[in-house]
Amino acid sequence: MEIRVKQGSITDERVDLIVVNLFQGVTEPGGATGSVDAALDAAVRDVIAAGDFTGRAGETLLLYTHSALPAARVLIVGLGEPGKFGPAAARNAAATSVRKARDLGARTIASVVHGAGAGGLATEAAAQMLAEGTLLGTYRFQGYRSTVPHDWKPNPDTFTVVEANAQRVAACETGVARGVAIATGVLLARDMVNEPANHMTPAMVAGLATELAAELGLTVQVLDQEQMAALGMGILLAVATASEQPPRFVILEHNAGREDLPVVVLAGKGVTFDSGGISIKQSEDMWRMKSDMAGGAAVIGAMAVAARLDLSLHVVGLVPLAENLPGGRAQKPGDVFTGMTGKTMEVISTDAEGRMLLADTVAYAGRFKPAAVVDIATLTGAQAVALGPQAAAFFANDEDLAAKLVAAAEASGERLWRMPLYEEYAEAVKSQVADVKNSTGRTAGIGTSAKFIEHFTEGYPWAHIDMASMAWSDEDKPAQPKGATGYGVRLFTALLEGWGRK
Repeated sequence: MEIRVKQGSITDERVDLIVVNLFQGVTEPGGATGSVDAALDAAVRDVIAAGDFTGRAGETLLLYTHSALPAARVLIVGLGEPGKFGPAAARNAAATSVRKARDLGARTIASVVHGAGAGGLATEAAAQMLAEGTLLGTYRFQGYRSTVPHDWKPNPDTFTVVEANAQRVAACETGVARGVAIATGVLLARDMVNEPANHMTPAMVAGLATELAAELGLTVQVLDQEQMAALGMGILLAVATASEQPPRFVILEHNAGREDLPVVVLAGKGVTFDSGGISIKQSEDMWRMKSDMAGGAAVIGAMAVAARLDLSLHVVGLVPLAENLPGGRAQKPGDVFTGMTGKTMEVISTDAEGRMLLADTVAYAGRFKPAAVVDIATLTGAQAVALGPQAAAFFANDEDLAAKLVAAAEASGERLWRMPLYEEYAEAVKSQVADVKNSTGRTAGIGTSAKFIEHFTEGYPWAHIDMASMAWSDEDKPAQPKGATGYGVRLFTALLEGWGRK
């Protein structure tokens, strides 16, 4: 879908459908909605007076213009209560309206921005949310169906953002460009996670990252099994020993070699399928474990956004990739492995494999002398028990980094909740036969897993995000259809953009 910006009046647009909006409680529409109402002989006010449209969030009203306007149809989307309106509401309004437009078969749409005025949003921010919501809301994964589902109507061809004030057009263009860049990164992550595991193997993820780097000017290096072994990544490699799919380690860099810029490292767990290994998972819903590389997908998506927005940071994306399967060569409970730092680890559960990948990854991150390292992973069921699908958990050993993450969560709308990194967790992960063990059982599983990863960090500010419940949604929401969510891309973008701010 092409999204473009033009200056003019929404009532002059000759398209299949025009979109305007209304806040809840408004009885006398103003602005673009007022102009539409005047052209339609008070049709909007009549519907409001009859109680058939209230303007609540998610509500839509379709009107036919009967040639009173160049567009045959008008869609009014409710923005909800003014006091509760914000970027997320603007994004959802855009997603709701464009999905309704698609259901109506509209191929050309013109819309005003939502909330740049009475909603209190700056024009650029409102335009960004409009673009994000439009692209995120119309996302669908076709996959490998031999035919298109009968109830799928095509997405619109063109979406025109119409701004009446000529002085605001430039801000609209900037906001739309940002929104498209961010949404494109989210959609990439969604596609990667939605792919079946046999179509998104470690080598395939590495190939995708390599192609993306060539397209966007990122620097890329892909380490194979022999190169990882030479670096001493024994803990990471233990995960992959039973799989016929060889592991890979992807290193993406934006602004590589820029010594004048601070270095921020993003590390994402990339288990392309997780059976649990010998500590095998229950078979019911095991198919969902294709999403166990959602952290890695978020990092790759965020690196794409960093390149498209040309952020003034040296950003490094590290994605360790492996399948975790049972087999004759598989790691076993009780085995001991040595990682890149020379520290040793005892396997208690082969299903605690994500932290093993991250152990060597955060160790590798140290060679960049980073200002901070943030890892993200679908790591523990305990996170889902604690927070459900409402927020990811995070841990940090640095207060400034923690504050930056909280601010990024607020700015992006991708929720985080900070959890404690108690020193007692360090005692819990100690092993009798190695430096640490990879599992402590059910008690404090989310905290001890974070402390395990911290054990392998190398003295830099570090944070760990456990997004186990956030990678996949069984609920259809306006800007988040069922399936892979792409969680983490918007969060990381906000983190990187706000890095230099106080």
